[in-house]
Amino acid sequence: METVLAIALALLAALLLAAASVAQHHVVAGVGDGDGRSVLGRLLRSPVWWAGTFGDTAGFLVQAAALGVGSLLLVQPLLVTTLLFALPLSARWSGRPVRRAEWGWAGVLVLALAAFLVVGEPTEGVDRAPLATWLPTGGVLAAVVVGRLVVAALRPGPARALSLGTVAGLLFGVTAALVMGVVDLLGDGLLAVLTAGQAWATVACVVAGTLVQQWSYAAGDLSASLPAVTVGEPVVAAVVGVAVLGETVRADGAEWLVITAATLAMTVATVALARSSARPDPAPAPHF
Repeated sequence: METVLAIALALLAALLLAAASVAQHHVVAGVGDGDGRSVLGRLLRSPVWWAGTFGDTAGFLVQAAALGVGSLLLVQPLLVTTLLFALPLSARWSGRPVRRAEWGWAGVLVLALAAFLVVGEPTEGVDRAPLATWLPTGGVLAAVVVGRLVVAALRPGPARALSLGTVAGLLFGVTAALVMGVVDLLGDGLLAVLTAGQAWATVACVVAGTLVQQWSYAAGDLSASLPAVTVGEPVVAAVVGVAVLGETVRADGAEWLVITAATLAMTVATVALARSSARPDPAPAPHF
């Protein structure tokens, strides 16, 4: 029963995040060129962008609820269905039909996701882990963040957008893992949450991830940053789930071949759909 509830909540979170993503991406496409500060200023003055931010927040809360009853290996892959919901929403917003190739990649994503969940049967680990358990994985992830930020500082254009998108996806993946522990702490009362280092680490990752994501929007075309965010979040969450929280995939022998193939297919389909959803619209963006 908890698995079914986790799946339902994850899909609802994906729908909310899709609506928010479509709103924000269309606003970003309509603000035009400019330096990062001017673009961000125009975003902050847009009611549509703020509506998308509200949708992001609602989606995050529903995602947290899903992680409260399901594992990272179950919930996070399901969140890539955000792109499936965003596909028709974006097409309707821009007044264009969904392309045949987009439907094809959507079908690949659904089938690959189903194969992963059915064959892999992800199992839960622990909700919280001590700092010592986090250190090896956290050290590697921190090194990746620093490296990508250095690249972003030195190389403008698509390379900067890609690097920042990678950092945002990484931070959101870590956030998902931290949220599980925060949800678990809610049973001990609000004071336990407010005095827990994990709660403040979650807040820091959310704020940093959001700021870096908006920076990536201003740094270059969305087709460079969006795939990195979309793929990076579930990948990092899965790594943390296995390495830190002790989650596992039930597979043996040939089943690993199916899981590997499904994972590769999900990655390729997700990148293709993310690039498609980030493509500028042929019609002018709506006024706001």
